[in-house]
Amino acid sequence: MSTDLSTDAFRPTRQHLHAMWSGVAPAWGTHAAFIDARGAAMTAAMLDAIAPRPGQRILELACGPGGGPGLAAAARVGPAGEVVLSDVAPEMTALAAARVTRAGLANVRTRVLDLEEIDEPAATFDAVVVREGLMLVADPIRAASEIRRVLRPGGRVAVTVWGPRERNPWLTTAFAAVSAELGTTLPPPGVPQPFSLDDADRLAAVLSAGGLCDVTVEELPTPYRAASVDEWWARTAALAGPLARRLAALPEDVTAAIRARVAASIEPYRTPDGIEFPGVALLGSATACVADAGRSYEA
Repeated sequence: MSTDLSTDAFRPTRQHLHAMWSGVAPAWGTHAAFIDARGAAMTAAMLDAIAPRPGQRILELACGPGGGPGLAAAARVGPAGEVVLSDVAPEMTALAAARVTRAGLANVRTRVLDLEEIDEPAATFDAVVVREGLMLVADPIRAASEIRRVLRPGGRVAVTVWGPRERNPWLTTAFAAVSAELGTTLPPPGVPQPFSLDDADRLAAVLSAGGLCDVTVEELPTPYRAASVDEWWARTAALAGPLARRLAALPEDVTAAIRARVAASIEPYRTPDGIEFPGVALLGSATACVADAGRSYEA
């Protein structure tokens, strides 16, 4: 039997996270084209991992404003197939729905779905994709189990998360500057954050513990380029959920001091063409175990 998410120990954390991502949805819509471009290599690798075919049903979880692997899969499953784009934040799925409408895709629909309690019948999807979402849930093992439950026997899943924090200075530099200026730790301890699953063994263990088989994890180089410090800072401050909400509440003089710290700390990444940060993501892929696909998560 699955645990009721409204009463389990993670409930306060989930409520905080859901509100946070709803709050930053407008900024994600504004920067949707950048998100698509930055995640293009991830999307291609995820599609290679799930190998969608005509007539299949594909579920994308934590889709944000849309435009990622789910929409890319729509062309491969064709008119006889179906893609469901979903996110826990209704504001995100509304943005994705608008993009689907503009693209005129009749084989794509949107739903508000929670990664940890996917409101879909068991064994009804041929593949599931989650780009940059699994590390941001309260109970990733539960989420992995839910993914396995909705997959048909032998179905495929591909997830990406950010790799080791020390190899992703495009984000850690911003967190460090804010933490130093405020004398606190950001993201706060105990809250799921971009580097919650930044170790390949940890990601593999989560997928395996969720009941998935044939688990593999590989690195994907994911550099970050911006024309200027201001461009990078504006995007990062708007898109990084824990950072965006904190910055929005700060006085202007404190924000200015943080920007000064940031400008000094990114000197090693300046180039004649702007700013270029190294970055790395992890791609985890797996198969729904044939023997017990559809089994519910058990606490």
